[in-house]
Amino acid sequence: MDDLIKCDRCDSNACYKQEVNESITNYMCYGCGFISNSIMKDGEIFWEEQKSKLPELHKDLIFSINGKYWIPNTINLEEKGMVFANGKNISSWHWAAVKSIKVSEEEKTKYPIPGKKDEYYEWRMDMKNVEKFGERDFMDALSHIGILP
Repeated sequence: MDDLIKCDRCDSNACYKQEVNESITNYMCYGCGFISNSIMKDGEIFWEEQKSKLPELHKDLIFSINGKYWIPNTINLEEKGMVFANGKNISSWHWAAVKSIKVSEEEKTKYPIPGKKDEYYEWRMDMKNVEKFGERDFMDALSHIGILP
């Protein structure tokens, strides 16, 4: 069952709750941009594996409340763009939003699809035009790349 609930992390009423099955529930807050789920907690093998693979900034931004851990979300939609946490450390980070642009025929060989011979990405992220958004401006970052109005 899907529902909008109050976020444990930021108290926003824009936290999307999705029950995947009887033991796993996902949480994605549009207010703060952080995600969690019912198996992101101490003692869960999934959580321990995920933590080890996180970028250092994400590790620094881990937030624990009510027995769950929350981490910054990364949105990456090929034809729209990407929103991600960016910065050097916990005291100087922001949401970065970058729009995707069509790969031209002339430059397509620069963007091969790994493991697929003679296949190339059609879109790439325009990293030269990254826009910065504040910690509480995740929805504005999503709007910038065209996901929200």
